Amino acid sequence: MSEIIQVALRGTRKEFFLNSRALPLGLRDRVVVQGEHGEMLGSVCLRNAMLIELKKPGPVTREIIRKAEEEDLDQEDRNGKLEDEAFEYCQRRIEARELAMQLSEVEVAFRRNRVTFFFTAEHRVDFRELVKDLAAKFQTRIELRQIGVRDQAKRLDGCGPCGRAFCCSTWMKGFHPVTLKMAREQQLSLNPTKISGACGRLMCCLSYELAQYRDTADRLPPVGVRITTGKGVVTVTRTETLGEKVWVRDDEGTEHEIALTDLPPGPYHKCGDCGCGARQKKSDGGPPDTAGPEGPERPPGPDRPQSPPQSRGPRNDGGRPAGGPARNRPRGPRRPGGRPSGAGGGERPAPRRDPEGPPPEKPAS
Repeated sequence: MSEIIQVALRGTRKEFFLNSRALPLGLRDRVVVQGEHGEMLGSVCLRNAMLIELKKPGPVTREIIRKAEEEDLDQEDRNGKLEDEAFEYCQRRIEARELAMQLSEVEVAFRRNRVTFFFTAEHRVDFRELVKDLAAKFQTRIELRQIGVRDQAKRLDGCGPCGRAFCCSTWMKGFHPVTLKMAREQQLSLNPTKISGACGRLMCCLSYELAQYRDTADRLPPVGVRITTGKGVVTVTRTETLGEKVWVRDDEGTEHEIALTDLPPGPYHKCGDCGCGARQKKSDGGPPDTAGPEGPERPPGPDRPQSPPQSRGPRNDGGRPAGGPARNRPRGPRRPGGRPSGAGGGERPAPRRDPEGPPPEKPAS
């Protein structure tokens, strides 16, 4: 099996490559590797097989082509000068055409067969005329790629509020969603200047210790709960998730600090203890009554014996119990002719026939 080596590419990008040619490589050796769009120049940064296994590189398909020679290093210097020239020219054309876009970086392929311009924009930009200007100037394939502000910070690198390099440009493999709810759960200040990174978005580190904060918050009593301690019955006024302690107020109005280990065992989440008023509303309104067509249902007592449940027989095809009476339907007063009053027009219904009496007489014609 070929040796897997980690190579540092342009900027802070690091990828894994196969040393299938068994080249004698050392740390910080310049090598030419297979890139996404041709050859690329990089430096060996990791060869330890145990450390590479811990990083879980996954399937590695691209290889290290050769050690970098003097010509390769000269080519890299010429590409750097072309990138600076392309950046300035593209910036002037963006201002001339008044395009709402911000140019971030220019990357020239190792063999100069492609020049990629990275930019950020709030909306879609029609840059077709700009591409024509760049292609006429540099006589090579031009590619304009729109990236987000997070990707821009990852490519450009920098120093965060903590004093260290950006996490996204050093060790993070991808971005994950960060919400304002995470800052609230950690009791942080919601000032945008305090919780935003250099990219203008919420800092990725807000999610690093979120699981620990949530675990501690579940074990702490919520604000408003009354608990019994050595000082008597006290009310929780505020909690400190990071310090794992709560502040309580006794009946005299004095506040005390109690650590999580000194609190009585839970659970603390009981109805009515949180002060939401749910128990008070329930007691004021009373239990819900189930009222039927004859009024509220009352429990059976000595003056009202409980009637046995009525059993229903099998149903016939008509939908009512076999042998039972038909459903009572409201009918209006009947006319002498046997037709209900208020009925609509149509044929006159036939007179009813008594099964035990004589047949009805036919009307005289």
